[in-house]
Amino acid sequence: MNKIETDETSVTIHRIFGASRERVWEAWTDPKQVAQWWGPDGVTNTVEKMNVRPGGIWRFIMHGPDGVDHHNKFVYDEVVESERLVYTHPPNEANGFLGFQVTVTFNEYDNDKTNLTFRMCFESAAEREKLEAFGGTEAANQTLSRLADHLTKGDNSGES
Repeated sequence: MNKIETDETSVTIHRIFGASRERVWEAWTDPKQVAQWWGPDGVTNTVEKMNVRPGGIWRFIMHGPDGVDHHNKFVYDEVVESERLVYTHPPNEANGFLGFQVTVTFNEYDNDKTNLTFRMCFESAAEREKLEAFGGTEAANQTLSRLADHLTKGDNSGES
């Protein structure tokens, strides 16, 4: 199941993963694993820092298939292990001053599956439109598809 909902200031994607909630949480919070699946199709990643705790920083570079590097920084606002992550993407010049907050919830579902909700909230409709200007909803959907592929691989140790 994959469902996308949008409104004026948010984008929400619901997805069922064929892996336990703990396994999906681990893939989302282990920098070695995140480097393998984060971002839209064709992107590779260098995770520079990932301190999963309130106030912690997640800094990484997405290397686009066009050779362009995209520097990213998130700040964790809330961490409830295996259940919920809330992090903020602070606006800056490198990201076109696009700021938003992400809430990811991990819920057990139907015998060792996970119902994940990924919600991006923006301060205004204009901010959400900035995301759409570069295909952000589709990029988020592709990111979750890459996570699903990663979870189905036999070796999830984070080694490439």
